[in-house]
Amino acid sequence: MATIALTADLTARTHSPWWVSGLLIVTFLPSVIVGLVAGPLVDRLSRKRLILNADLVRAVVFVALVFVDSAPALVVLAAVAGFANSFFRPAVLAGVPNLVDEEDLAHGTSLLQATDWAAAALGPVAGGAIVSVWDADVVYWINAATFLFSALLILRIPARLLQSERAITRGHWRDLADGLAAFRASRALLTALFAFGFAMIAAGLNNVAEIFLAERALHRGPFGYGLLWTATGIGLVAGSLASSSLLERRDVRGVYPLVFVPWAVGLFAAGVAPSIWFAAVAMVVAGFGNGLTFPMTVVIVQRNTSDRVRGRAFTVIISVHNAVLGLAMISAGALVANVGARVTYVLAAGALLLGAATAFALFRTAAAPAAIGDEPAT
Repeated sequence: MATIALTADLTARTHSPWWVSGLLIVTFLPSVIVGLVAGPLVDRLSRKRLILNADLVRAVVFVALVFVDSAPALVVLAAVAGFANSFFRPAVLAGVPNLVDEEDLAHGTSLLQATDWAAAALGPVAGGAIVSVWDADVVYWINAATFLFSALLILRIPARLLQSERAITRGHWRDLADGLAAFRASRALLTALFAFGFAMIAAGLNNVAEIFLAERALHRGPFGYGLLWTATGIGLVAGSLASSSLLERRDVRGVYPLVFVPWAVGLFAAGVAPSIWFAAVAMVVAGFGNGLTFPMTVVIVQRNTSDRVRGRAFTVIISVHNAVLGLAMISAGALVANVGARVTYVLAAGALLLGAATAFALFRTAAAPAAIGDEPAT
């Protein structure tokens, strides 16, 4: 809802695509900065307090947005919300293994992600409707209320259930280096970092090219764009729910390289689709593959780190992947302009196949996983 409202609000104030571009940048750039600079705080400080403070900061931001009347102030407040998001997400993902038993970890992570994606699919529709009927301020008030409600729910969780142990600091930069060292010590973490990095390239190319595929290649305008968006959301939720069942029956090292394939097949089929309906079915398949791949990547990080370094591991991987995503989105503009949306989709499918090959190659020689931070990794 907020993404739609902020974009509509800023566009109405400035009528400038540059301001909108700046707004989109500040939504993910803070996660890169936090991962590179402030990641150790997620392990050193109370995760419950971090999550609560992130909710309260975001609530204050959206109340403040009701009263600002300039584009720079709107972008600055959006950046503040982006920084709060950057602490909230890794703290939550790092805390999940402490909330559920080991045998329920895959189910818990998959359910969390499926809920997130279902809300993300419904939110833009609701946000667009509210902005059309009333204005962006109504969305801002609703958003502020949801963050307060979230904070009240988090208050009921004992702090010990989100964090079994806090890292003892060796100095901020040494702590940051320890987070990076976890990836050098674990083949599984390296697999998640590099293999899903190729998936982020594909996502960046797909996200930019999607509207041009719908409007220029398939000639179906905004309706077609919305249909592809909805189809992807359906696939994401279904894939996320299915990922836990796959992990329950099979070793992640055998499954992970394969889950990139339906994502790649879906993007390739959408790129060569003769009609918008064919493309929509293809995007359900692509979304399903994405829905399988992302929760498995999260579970790999959760299962291959100890609690005292898990927050840093998540901030590092989120930071790197968002940086790759941003660069891919910048490159996508040039690709679409020069070779078209269809070819861009095919290149995105190729990036996913490279991700599958990377996962296969790295996992092929990996030994049984050990929790980084508890004992030496093999």
